[in-house]
Amino acid sequence: MVVRTVGADGIDKSAIVRVDVTGETDLTRITRGVNKRRRHKKLLKQTKGHRGVRHALYKRAHESLIHALQYAYAHRRERKGDMRKLWNIRINAGARANDISYSRLIHGLKLAGIGMNRKVLADLAIRDPKAFSQIAGQAKESLASAAAQ
Repeated sequence: MVVRTVGADGIDKSAIVRVDVTGETDLTRITRGVNKRRRHKKLLKQTKGHRGVRHALYKRAHESLIHALQYAYAHRRERKGDMRKLWNIRINAGARANDISYSRLIHGLKLAGIGMNRKVLADLAIRDPKAFSQIAGQAKESLASAAAQ
């Protein structure tokens, strides 16, 4: 038997109701087969490539996916620091090729008012050493003028 009801919000709240011999009604249980299977398949698809049972058994795969997502989140932030370290190494190599240390180069750039970020400086040091040499020269001049004062 179907009981039709409409809630205060205007949404149909119809339900299939089982009526027993005494005439009392109670809601039938819900079956979750299809939804559960879909959810499990989706999760198992996400853990494809994980080792052992971590891609085959739902419970272990779920744990594995939770950890994998946590690691991915953390490592996306870690990568930003890794890139900054790489840029610093490249800038230092370019600076040493121009007879100045990394820290003195950065200080000289600040004194000269050159507001280039490390990403651009590292790219210049690798791709265009002549332009980087000019920038390093400007940094050296500003350091020399600051020392003379």
